[in-house]
Amino acid sequence: MGRVYTIVNQKGGVGKTTTSINLGAYLGMNQQKTLVIDLDPQANATSCVGVDRHTVKSGTYEVLIGAIPPQEAILHNSRFKLSLMPSSPNLSGAEIELIEFADREKKLKKIILPLRERYDYILIDCPPSLGLLTLNGLIAAMDGVIIPVQCEFLALEGLGQLTQTLSRVRQNLFPELTIRGVLLTMFDGRTNLSTDVMQEVQKFFPDKVFNTFIPRSIRLAEAPSFGMPISIYAPESSGAMAYYALARELLSADGVKTTPIEE
Repeated sequence: MGRVYTIVNQKGGVGKTTTSINLGAYLGMNQQKTLVIDLDPQANATSCVGVDRHTVKSGTYEVLIGAIPPQEAILHNSRFKLSLMPSSPNLSGAEIELIEFADREKKLKKIILPLRERYDYILIDCPPSLGLLTLNGLIAAMDGVIIPVQCEFLALEGLGQLTQTLSRVRQNLFPELTIRGVLLTMFDGRTNLSTDVMQEVQKFFPDKVFNTFIPRSIRLAEAPSFGMPISIYAPESSGAMAYYALARELLSADGVKTTPIEE
């Protein structure tokens, strides 16, 4: 049975999509069948693997409204060792259209349940908001949420709101919802600010912060414009090494035996 993790933070620009794609790619290189579901109408995860969001005819939107079965929307890239359920701007209408559905908050979970038999890992890339799409992502997070936190002071301000949302979801819809881990991104060990943010996050989420930090990296910032994960674009870069380490840390914590990277 595959593991399902949702990458979530209502603040934009903290590394949700970067983490979804690059963690997913390194899980794939560790011989784990991995699917990334792009749940963001901005479709950045879709663009990150070289798919033009404006040409997507079968994606997350069509699956959510029941127009097609999920397997018809999934693309596989053997070079990236990654599968993707792409998004498109059409998904922005789902917030309104889903209101008419019964159990609208659980649509994505129902879609994912049969996919767990086909994949070792499913990563859900959420939009930078706390609307109905993100709520679907939270309820589908059967093995927990991964929260990227940018190492800047303002990034801390939204964590209280996010934890309140998680608490409400547990109380009203999904009592089993857990935090799988908090990931510090854009970390710069040369600055006091990054160290201060790290310490504050560790206080806020004791025992939940990943040992791996994602550094500031020009290569990580460049890779999406070339439509590649960092594992292909710049495999020797510091950002690549960090996501490689994160994948290994997650696999080890999940009790999955790691293997030599499959080139």
